Parts: sequence; C-alpha cells; structure tokens
Amino acid sequence: MNSGIVFLAGALTVFGFAPFHLFPLPFFSLALLFFLWRRQATAKAAAWLGFLWGLGFFLAGVSWVYVSMHDFGGMPAIIAALATILFCAYLSLYPALAGWLFARFKSGAQGIDALLLAGVWALSEWLRGWLFTGFPWLSLGYSQTPQSPLAGFAALLGVYGVGFVSALIAALLASLIFSLRRHLAVIIVLLLGGQLLLRMEWTQPTGAPLTVSLLQGNIAQSLKWEPSRLPQSLSTYAALAREHPAQLTILPETALPLFFDQLPRDYVQQMTAKGAALAGIVVRTPDGGYVNAAVALDPAAQSTPSPQIYAKSHLVPFGEYVPPGFSWFLSLMKIPMSDFSAGAARQEPLLLAGQRVMPNICYEDLFGEEIIRALPAATLLVNLSNTAWFGDSLAQPQHLQISQLRALETGRFMLRATNTGMTAVVRPDGVVAAALPAFAGDALTVEVRGYAGMTPYARWGNTLAVLISVLSILPALLRRRRL
Repeated sequence: MNSGIVFLAGALTVFGFAPFHLFPLPFFSLALLFFLWRRQATAKAAAWLGFLWGLGFFLAGVSWVYVSMHDFGGMPAIIAALATILFCAYLSLYPALAGWLFARFKSGAQGIDALLLAGVWALSEWLRGWLFTGFPWLSLGYSQTPQSPLAGFAALLGVYGVGFVSALIAALLASLIFSLRRHLAVIIVLLLGGQLLLRMEWTQPTGAPLTVSLLQGNIAQSLKWEPSRLPQSLSTYAALAREHPAQLTILPETALPLFFDQLPRDYVQQMTAKGAALAGIVVRTPDGGYVNAAVALDPAAQSTPSPQIYAKSHLVPFGEYVPPGFSWFLSLMKIPMSDFSAGAARQEPLLLAGQRVMPNICYEDLFGEEIIRALPAATLLVNLSNTAWFGDSLAQPQHLQISQLRALETGRFMLRATNTGMTAVVRPDGVVAAALPAFAGDALTVEVRGYAGMTPYARWGNTLAVLISVLSILPALLRRRRL
C-alpha cells in the first residue's frame, strides 16, 4: 500500500509547480515521504520508496520529452515511450539516493534527523544538476516562486538553497506529532525570514530605461526547417519587428533557420531600422562546425565584419550533440542541426542599446551557477528558446518558472523570447511583469531597466547551499558515532 501512496504523492507534487502554483503542496508530499522513510527498517526499503516517489513525480512532470521524441523527432511511439520511462527512472535514482542516505545515517533524534533529511535531499538535487551534464528541471526550489515567502532565500542561497529550506519544512512537518510547538516555531521563522528577505533590494537600476520588443513568431516546428518555408520565417519576424519597433528587438532561438553568413544584408538592415536586434541563428565556426548562437545586429556597427556573438556553451545531450556511443539513438530521430559545437564556458556580455546584455539559450537558464559567470558585468539577462519541440505541454510554464528563479538569484530582469511560448518579461523580484499567450504570433513590447550590483548568490553561487547541506548532515553522523 505504501508503494502506491508514495507514487501518487510524487505525481501530485507536480501541482506545486507552474502552471498550477500550489506551492505548499510539495511540503506535504515530501512530509509524507519523509515520515515513511523514518519508519523503514532498512536503507534499501527507504531507497525503494524514494525511487517510487521520484518515478511518479518525473513521469507526471517531464513526460513531455515523449512529445519531442515522437511527435517532432519522428521516433516510433513504443521506443519513445520506453526512452521516456527510462529517463524518468534515471532521474528517480536521486530521491532514491536521498532515502538510502537518510536511512543509513538517521540518528533517532527528531531535530537532528530533520536536518539530515533536508541536507541529503538538497545534495541529491545538486548532484542531479551537474552529473552527466546535469538535468535540474523540477528541482524543489522552483516551486517556490514569488507567491511563496521562501522565494526570498533565492537571492541568498539559489534554487538548491530554497530546496533545502523547503525540505526542512517538510521534514519538520513529518515529525510534528513528536515536537509540535518547537517544530511549528521553526517553520514560522523560516517562512517569515523568507518574506523579509524578499523585501531586500540587492541590486540597483543602472542606465536609462530601455524599450524592448520580444518577438514570438509561432512557426510550427514541423515546418521550420523546410527550405520552402524559409521566406515565411524571415517575413514573419521582419513584419513583427516593423510593427513593434523598439530600441532592442529580440528574436528566439534559431528563429532564422539558416546560417548567419547566408542572411541577406538588406534583411539585417530591415531588422535594425529602428534600433539594435539580437537574433537566434546558427553560426559557422572556422573549423567547419557550427554553434547555436545569439548574434547582435547593431545599426551602429553595420560595417563590422565580426559581429558580437554569444555561442551556446551548455548543449542538450541527444538534441544538440551526440554523447559517445549513442549515434544509433539519434539516428531514430529527425532532428536538424543536431551536432553543434559548444561555445566557451565564459563569454562577455554583448553591448547593445546602451546595456550589457548576456544571452542564454534554451535550457541553459536551468544552471544558475553558469548564468552568474557574466555578473556583475551583465545588466540584462535574455533567454532565447524554442520550446515548440514540446508542444502544448507543461514544459513551457515550467521553463518560465525557471527563469523566475534566475531573476531572483541575480537581481536582474530576465527577458524571454520564444518561438511558441512563454515569451515574457520577468522582473528582478521574480514576478512575471508581462507575457504573451502561447501559440500566438505576436510581439511583447515593454520598458525595462538594466541592473547593477551583486546578490549573495551571484557572489558565491551554489557554495553556500552545498555547505549548509553538508553541515546539516554532520550532527547525525556525530550522534551515531557517539552511540
């Protein structure tokens, strides 16, 4: 019976994330899992429950990978379904690891074990965020966007630190029956502390206000790379730019489906008639490869032979490059431009419209420790995405929620230009100031500000969250050693 309940609890946890935003729900789902972990006689049994919880959670939350593989990648349905299940099973190993570690080192003292639970949970999520290039999608902290008082911890500890605090609240809830008043008091202090942190202004506006136009072309993924459709893609974005002029116009990831050196000069002039532009386009490299890039189109530098370019550095396995030994897998999918070269890990912001603009492309914004490499130099953050690969699924609102955490962590605007959604403006406090409806061809024109300064997270990255998580495990280890 516990197995079914835990699986269902994991699946229901997805409602704590976007687009549902029931942010207290993960507290209670994890509290149930933690309560059951405390009752397990063996580490193996706790690991199994953690795996089942994770399987329910990831199958409900990231099964949109099936859409990309089958509906748009052309992979046979059975193989795509099996690959999706295996992928979710792999992700489930991390909550299983957290369960095993807790059962292995629990001390029997309620408060100490609550710290242990929070520590092993946060460390397992951090591990998931970098092992095998990392996939931190649906990390617990993402559920605590500005509707939650815990969002205040993002500027201090980042998403893994918010996850640590969330897991600690869940662990305290799991043991309320033993220490009601004490644990309730700690929960209230954590919630109030987060609310107070939300009011702190870690960064300050810099420079003059800037009008930005974020273009959403809504080009069908199945048609985007067909040569006969190229004129339609070019005309769609040219028309949107012409009808929604701004000091800075931003196009989505690979919005223009051709190589940059093939882009007609008169088209560049059209796009920059009213101001600068930042375009998602593929750029050839000197060694014969190509990069997924954001290219600065600046009317003040039309004669420059080498424009400013940001080249995507954190590539998507199987989608943008082939891991060794997996060429057979990619041969089952019909993905154009699937062997990109990676850009440098550290790149300078682009000078555009009086601001220092730092792009990130698609799921690069999952990695907060990589985004902060451009700080404090960058004054504006821009995400260029093409989530058309995932259809009308949870991927789009979940990705927007990820951008909200990046804005909170850095204290800067995050501007999102996407092909089909969610094109949006996220303020430095993590609030979505404006957004376009998904699957609509339109432009979002807004006024934004550049920001300067550094949040604690921008200075220290994930170091503080990892350190706190490690330290929270030590009391249980010391107590077990004394017993």
